Amino acid sequence: MLSKISLHYKQSDFPLAQVFRISRGAKTKAEVIEVTLSCAGKVGRAESVPYNRYNETIESVIRQLHNVHNQLNAGIDLQTLLASMSAGSARNALDCAFWDLKAKLAQRSVAALANLEEPADCITAQTLSIDTPEAMAAAAKALDNAPLIKVKLDNQDIAAKIQAIHQASPGSDIIVDANEAWSIEQLVENADVLAKSNVTLIEQPLKAGEDSELLGLELPIALCADESCHTRKDLEYLSGRYQAINIKLDKTGGLTEAIALSKEAKDLGLDIMVGCMVGSSLAMAPAFLLASDAQYVDLDGPLLVAQDREHGFAINKGVMSALNPDLWGGAN
Repeated sequence: MLSKISLHYKQSDFPLAQVFRISRGAKTKAEVIEVTLSCAGKVGRAESVPYNRYNETIESVIRQLHNVHNQLNAGIDLQTLLASMSAGSARNALDCAFWDLKAKLAQRSVAALANLEEPADCITAQTLSIDTPEAMAAAAKALDNAPLIKVKLDNQDIAAKIQAIHQASPGSDIIVDANEAWSIEQLVENADVLAKSNVTLIEQPLKAGEDSELLGLELPIALCADESCHTRKDLEYLSGRYQAINIKLDKTGGLTEAIALSKEAKDLGLDIMVGCMVGSSLAMAPAFLLASDAQYVDLDGPLLVAQDREHGFAINKGVMSALNPDLWGGAN
């Protein structure tokens, strides 16, 4: 039985290295919540990213954490509180900080506690935000033959942008992320040319909940559910529509549900992408533990922020370094 756990939380902003554009808009900074849990002289911490698409704001997440703070002070067990919370970034920050705290108290890594393989270096996608075909081609070329490029697209110039990127970086595999911006007609019309341009996966082409036309659809490229997939309860709906899912801890509400979601999805024959919101290495660290069982890793947040946290991930030519235990999840 753990002694009393103290909760502290704060907002932090990480300016981005450059403007980041997706189909829903642009951002110049990552606004995150940092949570620390203290117990018996040990401290666990984590970072989450409230996301407007899921009706979250910095303020709404802080209100949730304030409520948890009060209940902890009233003597309610944190494990009980976590079980009562809905999936989202507030639970994510608490769950991952709790894993970090438990690891330090037990003097074992989170990977060991969760019975997960300690991931080594892995290839991560490197993301191109929306721009003109020429600018996106130049950005792809600057990645110097990256093994895996993730391309954010809206519904404009789909084929032209991908063809330009492929020509600039012909050896790169490409993931296209439409962020719900396409119609079924645009998906079908562009599938062949995208497949010929090394696109291996298309994320969330249609709006979540409006994708019945994907049932039974045969395309030369696999489809990946992102906005449509949060927790295990979504898997029955996704079956027959998608061939892969994007697991993000801010959607699952933490590492605990993410591990369970990954296992059930694999049992159903779905491929796994481990993804992220835009944040620092501290937000990437718990998700990195799922990399060994994932077909696609998309944890390039450290490249998007202008200044990362100490002990963060190094990413060199698309290869992401192993997790530094001094950042998160170590036994110290």
